[in-house]
Amino acid sequence: MPITEIGNYVKKKIVKNVNNMETETLKTSCSHTHHEHNHCHTHQHDIHETKTKIVVFISALAMIAEILFGFITNSMALLSDGWHMASHVLAIGLTWFAYVYCRKNRTNAKFKNGTSKILSLSGYTSGLLLMVIALWMAFECVIRVFSTETILYNDAILVAIIGLGVNIICAMVLHSKHHNEDDNIKAAYLHVLSDALTSVLAIVALFLGKQFNLNWLDAVGGMIGSLVILKWSYSLIKQSGEKLLDYQHE
Repeated sequence: MPITEIGNYVKKKIVKNVNNMETETLKTSCSHTHHEHNHCHTHQHDIHETKTKIVVFISALAMIAEILFGFITNSMALLSDGWHMASHVLAIGLTWFAYVYCRKNRTNAKFKNGTSKILSLSGYTSGLLLMVIALWMAFECVIRVFSTETILYNDAILVAIIGLGVNIICAMVLHSKHHNEDDNIKAAYLHVLSDALTSVLAIVALFLGKQFNLNWLDAVGGMIGSLVILKWSYSLIKQSGEKLLDYQHE
């Protein structure tokens, strides 16, 4: 065999062995990175499950207190806010359930691609609920613009302040740096923020309405809040929907 052919043969062998070594190293690195990535996500999901559980209990206690106190004092403001809080307890409860379900099915072989899409599905559903709440708020506000009913300003302001306090606490609990990665925790966070926003707008509108006897300000404040919430819910539905469909932006 000529020396040049021997040289080419050895060269090919070396190149082949180096390529094989790089491939194996890449596989090992990817596998390790994938394991760390999954571990990180699992840890975050467990933290988010605990956070949402705390918020569900806080919101449920506030809801029960407002409804009971509303019946005792015959305050429609307290009753309406209590039932409004119930819708958020339902939505955030769905978020909590999604985390619990994912944790219990983490090693279930029937989920071929893992359980991450369950969280996106929960986020998508919560986004739809948030949109329904916003549309219901807008409808109620339009009716109240033309309403001549007397507003119990002191009771309504008290309710709004209590609701704002509860939502600030819940927002602090739910705050996460991973909102863009986890549609489920983002949905819960947006539900709390939307409630906080309506409380702030209600306090301002009710205070000004009481001072200047302008009942329609309460409805206008609520309408502004519902439009902002609609924008948030659309963004959440779009983001979680893209993940469910495996949509890739170019």
